[in-house]
Amino acid sequence: MQIMGKKDLISVIILSEIIALFVFFILLSTGYGAWSLLVLFIILPGLGMSAFYIAQLIGRKFKIVSQLAKYALVGIANTAVDFGILNLLAWVIGKYEGGIVGILNVVSFIVAVIHSYFWNKFWTFENKKKVNTVIQFIQLVIVSIIGMLINTVIVYAMSTLVQPACGLGPKAWLNIAKVIATIASLIWNFIGYKLIVFKEVKPTQDELI
Repeated sequence: MQIMGKKDLISVIILSEIIALFVFFILLSTGYGAWSLLVLFIILPGLGMSAFYIAQLIGRKFKIVSQLAKYALVGIANTAVDFGILNLLAWVIGKYEGGIVGILNVVSFIVAVIHSYFWNKFWTFENKKKVNTVIQFIQLVIVSIIGMLINTVIVYAMSTLVQPACGLGPKAWLNIAKVIATIASLIWNFIGYKLIVFKEVKPTQDELI
């Protein structure tokens, strides 16, 4: 029995490279040099494939593990996109606090949400049932807007209204704020995705006949 199909293999490699790219943006913004680029693009795909392979082995007995592994990898990539774009934009304009941070966070969050939607829809959950795409996308937007508000309020409040702790500078403190905001919004998004957006549609009586 084949452990990892071609589609899964390609998806894991692409997601791993996406993670590597946006982690590099984070390192670039926080003062680390280009030395990390080669390491990231070589090590992360290897780690991603190894971890996913192990999850697939376990998934042969516990099917839910395979889906959780996909969800986790997409979630890590999505977080890297969110963090990476925020840090890249902050680095480009040279602003790490104030109202502009909220705007930058909205931009990074929107891109990350779109990225997450397509990967979860077509790879993680692989919705084969016929669904109204428009309604599904509207549901996604509503869930994501609430998550974005949660995320943005936390990032703005912590980076602007709360003084950095433990001697951290504004760059590091922005990322601490982003970690906390991301955890909160990920919890909300998981609940919304699982129970609303990608809720399994049970077959009708006509479909069963």
